[in-house]
Amino acid sequence: MIAEIHVSPFPNDTSRNWYEFIEATIGNVQASGLRDEAVALGTTLEGSADTVWSVLFDAHQAALTSGAFRIITNIRIAEASDSSTSMDVPTESSEHDAEPVA
Repeated sequence: MIAEIHVSPFPNDTSRNWYEFIEATIGNVQASGLRDEAVALGTTLEGSADTVWSVLFDAHQAALTSGAFRIITNIRIAEASDSSTSMDVPTESSEHDAEPVA
């Protein structure tokens, strides 16, 4: 399973840098031992479904326990029934990508 998580924290104290809550989330994902890639708009991780779901929950909680007053977390999931989903393999084009019929 591949998942992407994006956490938007809202600090209770405006003197705090909101990025410290993002760092807590990224640190939680990296500590999991799963393959991950942190990029500008989120963090992608790969592993078994049970482990990925657990890490996503823990990463969401990390922003709260680090002091954020409120957070909004967006999660995107990619999974195939044959376990072939990988960060190395682009997803196959969908029927929406097919050429239009005249």
